[in-house]
Amino acid sequence: MDINRIKVALAETNRKNKWLAAQIGKDESTIFRWCTNARQLFLANLLRVANALEVDIRNSLYSISNSEN
Repeated sequence: MDINRIKVALAETNRKNKWLAAQIGKDESTIFRWCTNARQLFLANLLRVANALEVDIRNSLYSISNSEN
């Protein structure tokens, strides 16, 4: 299940995985796994990602309320 929108947020801000990895001190392969939703990140890391991309943290997640109905 796709939970986070990091890949979308990166595209919307014209940023790359490598840039984000450098901004938040994570390995580029970790960012790749987050972008493909192969792994999910802890809330603290999600906040760091949102701050680095200058987006609202709520825009970093897909809404699941509609998919549950």
